[in-house]
Amino acid sequence: MNTNKISITAFSSISPLGNTTEEVWANYLNENHCFSKQFLDQQETSVAPLSSDSKKIIADVRESDIKYKFLDDSVLFALAASRKAVEQAGWSSDDVFGINIGSSRGATDLFEKHYKEYIDTGKAQTLASPTTTLGNISSWIAHDLQSVGPEISHSITCSTALHALLNGVAWLKSGMADKFLVGGSEAPLTDFTIAQMRALKIYSRIDQDQESWPNLAFDFEKTQNTMILGEGAAVCCLEAGETENAIAYVTGVGYATEVLEHNISISAEATCFQKSMKMALKDEDLESIDAIVMHAPGTIKGDLTELRAIEKVFGTKLPLLTTNKWKIGHTFGASGILSLELALLMMQHDVFIGVPFGEKQDRKKPIKKVLVNAVGFGGNAVSILIEKR
Repeated sequence: MNTNKISITAFSSISPLGNTTEEVWANYLNENHCFSKQFLDQQETSVAPLSSDSKKIIADVRESDIKYKFLDDSVLFALAASRKAVEQAGWSSDDVFGINIGSSRGATDLFEKHYKEYIDTGKAQTLASPTTTLGNISSWIAHDLQSVGPEISHSITCSTALHALLNGVAWLKSGMADKFLVGGSEAPLTDFTIAQMRALKIYSRIDQDQESWPNLAFDFEKTQNTMILGEGAAVCCLEAGETENAIAYVTGVGYATEVLEHNISISAEATCFQKSMKMALKDEDLESIDAIVMHAPGTIKGDLTELRAIEKVFGTKLPLLTTNKWKIGHTFGASGILSLELALLMMQHDVFIGVPFGEKQDRKKPIKKVLVNAVGFGGNAVSILIEKR
């Protein structure tokens, strides 16, 4: 079997943009952001939560098995997305497929609740440990889908989901598997998580209204950090070779880690991104790359260093550049796979989704090849090149 290309045969997500492909695309076509106010960390805070319709779906998932009542939202989000993706791909419990769903924080809300109860009472609940381990996301998906293949969970901070995709590609190219379900899930809208981001001085303090845009991801001249957290999950089905039901192909993967200058920073010209992009683009004519979906979290340094890295790799002839964090916020470990969703949709519809307050870019050709970037604390970058079928 020719495994030079890896087929993406299905994709599913649940996020502030919605829970169906049609709803997600409709929301990308408008210029409204998904932020609202919640009382977190003892004050009103801009966040991007799931829609009320999506929350009903999660409630239904929780009620679908008595054991699911004790699970964290990060697991339930991933269950909802995985069920739909596997159905779309036509996989059944008779198929042997691998699972790699990662998360930066894992069972954040549940862990905080269990820990508070322990502090208050001096006792831990029986299920406190098994329901808050990072591995319980992929384990419960395997249970739900009755899968018997390998299942992996990991955290590589904000590049977690694209590292899951890297893992899936590696298994498929090695011949150790023919199919892999990969993605990321995050439910970080909790008091302690918000407090941690505020302590880092990176959380947005801009008032939430349409004129001011509370998250200024892709504004390279901003004078304050504007990161906002969102929640959600997304997964895709990967299959070795070129399949008839492919919606796109993975044609290049790249990764790199750089020496830490600071716990949360990357170098001034994002050396890790330069290396990951060059690896993913190894055999490509740079002028054939039509667009890049940037990581661009909305911080001053994070956005600018990635732009500098892209300029170093592509020179003066830049592809179209965009990001989705101005709209849905930063979903930590799920962010890379949600960026991949935007790339897939732009290719499918041949429509470029730019940033409304960004500089207008001149589009000259169809969107057939898109590069997707992600990076996390620790300078661990991933770049994935996808190509239209």
